[in-house]
Amino acid sequence: MHRYEILLLTVPEITADEAQSLESNLDNLVKDAKGTTVSFEKWGKYRLAYPVRKNDYGVYFLGRFEVDEPQSLLENIKSFLKIKMSNLVMRNMISALSPKESLAYQRPPSLEETPSRDVDSFLKEHKMDGLLSSTKTKARHTDKKEEETKPESEKSSETNVKTEKKESDKE
Repeated sequence: MHRYEILLLTVPEITADEAQSLESNLDNLVKDAKGTTVSFEKWGKYRLAYPVRKNDYGVYFLGRFEVDEPQSLLENIKSFLKIKMSNLVMRNMISALSPKESLAYQRPPSLEETPSRDVDSFLKEHKMDGLLSSTKTKARHTDKKEEETKPESEKSSETNVKTEKKESDKE
């Protein structure tokens, strides 16, 4: 029995129904060739090294299957992806695997799994507090400059609004 894996790069907007359809169609192609699907996993969304079809991101899927006579199946999969799934699948790669080796693999965390961080925590973590304080002082200076360049009529109306808010807060 020959073992293969297929790595699919799909558009980042793929829906769960489209992903399910892709999985079931590939499974049917493998079953028609008297093979078995070992696994089909969604790896997740990743930033691409370069744009593919004007997309900076893509969703990866990894499928593994075993089949006795692979030639016709591989041709069917390639034509299926080029004809029926061309709007979803941007790139694909089919690789032969050794039947003796383990199917274990290590993948990096996807964008959906990695926690997002704000700029302040990043700067503090990397001991760049000087940049953090300089950006805050720049923001204060720009606020003062904007205040200085405003005509007197705008300044007085703003202070009136501020005092009205303070008085209403007291009540």
